[in-house]
Amino acid sequence: MTPAIRLGPLVFPTELAVLIAAAAIGLLAGRILDRRSGPDRPADVSTVLWRALIAGLVVARLGFVWQYREHFAQDPIRVLDLRDGGWSGMLGLAAAWIYGVGAMVRRGAPRPAVLGALLLSSLAWIGGARLLAPAGEPPPALAALPLQQLDGAPVTLAVFNGKPTVINLWASWCPPCRREMPAFARAQAANPDVNFVFLNQGEATPEIRQYLDEHAPALANVLRDPTSEASREMSNRGLPATLFLDAGGRLVDLRVGELSAATLAQRLEAIRAAEGGK
Repeated sequence: MTPAIRLGPLVFPTELAVLIAAAAIGLLAGRILDRRSGPDRPADVSTVLWRALIAGLVVARLGFVWQYREHFAQDPIRVLDLRDGGWSGMLGLAAAWIYGVGAMVRRGAPRPAVLGALLLSSLAWIGGARLLAPAGEPPPALAALPLQQLDGAPVTLAVFNGKPTVINLWASWCPPCRREMPAFARAQAANPDVNFVFLNQGEATPEIRQYLDEHAPALANVLRDPTSEASREMSNRGLPATLFLDAGGRLVDLRVGELSAATLAQRLEAIRAAEGGK
């Protein structure tokens, strides 16, 4: 399954679509299962479910911020920047359930409707996340890409096998690509046990060199994908996109959209955990 959905000029991560679909399923199920009518109902199911959703999202974000608080300490305003996709999903799910159960106890919300809605939305979210998870196989489209070094020499991604590898698809004209580049540069310097590859999409060497000279002179492993094939195959042309591969070249995770230092650290932990679990 592609990790991004294109609607005209806009590209959305499919993980966001799964969350929206799960919330819609829960709200619809609550309406169907709530058979009571009249103005004397102790609690409106839709209101309870909306508040459970908001509570879950807030707790999921705050849990992530607390876990990676050292990355937010230098720039606290990034806590409010939800574009980085930083969430503690299971913590948020637990908070939504706690709020829903509390509403049943304190406000008399109908149990079948609330429990059924929470259960169905939870199953939809967890099931969707499993469907989105990479299959753990080497991406054939990446292995066959005709890439180039900045001097024009041909190269393939196979040269990076043997260590966990992070491949960032970027372009100098892409604002979120530029915003996340400092975090990648710091991560590359701080994690010598991980390959960081910066795969430029469709730009000529002079443009790339000019950008690097001005903004990221220490960046290593910058390659060209002249035809932007990687973004077409892996992210529905959405930029930036970042692939996380294990030492054998198998895809562990793929993120479409901007990464912060905290979300990059989260995914580096996941790729190391995947290596240690073998």
